[in-house]
Amino acid sequence: MKKLLRPVVVFILALLARAVLRRYAPRIVMVTGSVGKTSTKDAVAAALSARFYVRKNEKSFNSEFGVPFTIFGVENPWTNSLAWLSVVKSALALLLLPNHYPNLLVLEVGADKQGDLSRILRIATPDAVVVTRLPEIPVHVEAYASPEAVREEEFSPAYALPAGAPLIVPFDDSYALANAKRVPACVISYGVSEGATVRIQHTGFYENEGKIRGMQAAISMNGEEGTYVVRGSVGRTQLLPLAAALAVAKAFAFSPAEARAALEQYEAPPGRGRLFAGKNGSIIIDDSYNSSPAAVEEALATLSAFPHAKRRIAVLGDMLELGRYSVTEHERLAALTGVSADVIATVGIRARAFAPVLSGAHASREHSRDTVLMFDNSRAAAAALPDFVREGDVILVKGSQSIRTECIVEALLADHADAAKLVRQEKKWKQKL
Repeated sequence: MKKLLRPVVVFILALLARAVLRRYAPRIVMVTGSVGKTSTKDAVAAALSARFYVRKNEKSFNSEFGVPFTIFGVENPWTNSLAWLSVVKSALALLLLPNHYPNLLVLEVGADKQGDLSRILRIATPDAVVVTRLPEIPVHVEAYASPEAVREEEFSPAYALPAGAPLIVPFDDSYALANAKRVPACVISYGVSEGATVRIQHTGFYENEGKIRGMQAAISMNGEEGTYVVRGSVGRTQLLPLAAALAVAKAFAFSPAEARAALEQYEAPPGRGRLFAGKNGSIIIDDSYNSSPAAVEEALATLSAFPHAKRRIAVLGDMLELGRYSVTEHERLAALTGVSADVIATVGIRARAFAPVLSGAHASREHSRDTVLMFDNSRAAAAALPDFVREGDVILVKGSQSIRTECIVEALLADHADAAKLVRQEKKWKQKL
């Protein structure tokens, strides 16, 4: 029954969402890509809120359901029939009654399968597009003919731009940069390499009172350089959303000072490199929102560079939705895992490939049953790891959404009240455990 009703519901939502957009005509900034969309969406919304009445997607609701929910300004009704009626009621109220509607929408858009973005683009047409990283092996590749097909779909919102409209692309991503040349848009780039319009330099950890509190970097825009800090999260990827937001602000003619002031309160979303105090004096890097090869590489680089660590522990769950690339990508990252962590805890069958073998590049690192731990699922890991960690440990926790590695983070927290700051804490998610 659900499969039969889904197309009908999607059609009704799209019809109502298009009507709402026609009535209020807000400007639309669309955020697309494979890695870092939600953080970028949040940073862009923070920057533009200095001048606009902004609405953005809640969490990562970026699908053909989530985008209409954002347009209507409603929460995800999940399976609640009365809540679904409320969604329709809210949409009709927007169409029939006077409303103070946002004059700018920041819409994160995502694709799980071929054609998802084309359906969203039939609902909303962007006035500006922000592209995040499009890696060699993207997530959801199992649902596509090739990685190139995923990247092409994720870049497709740029093709819907009017001529001369802003297109913000990552300068360090060769695919995005090459495709941008085919679009008659006003291209603004961001990244760490020389030549980026908005450039990140001097990246490092932000320390306060002798403790790591976040990330900092110098970011230049319009010839002006300022120091920017992301508090509460670590990893170079936490700074890219700020640079992308500054690029959007530039496109909207913000001064660097205005954009910088608007971004001072930005925080990375839950599950994206967030720092927590762990049991027994440990430190947790909570990267439990999702996982993909590119994201694991960045997370391991962060763990490897984290200062003052006595032991670096990588708790890595399966990377899902990789299809025929699953085995090779898990094995490829094993070498990086071996040199980045002193202890490796794998969660799930596929993740066992993360544990390096005692041969070749890994022969110099001696592994034993105390340094390679294997768990079938997150519940087993959550039960065992709290007694294993000790003072000075830095623990990276990462895994695909379905692996639910946030359960491991919750078990490791020194203060259980911090559980409210983790991903997937809603009642509906908890019921799926």
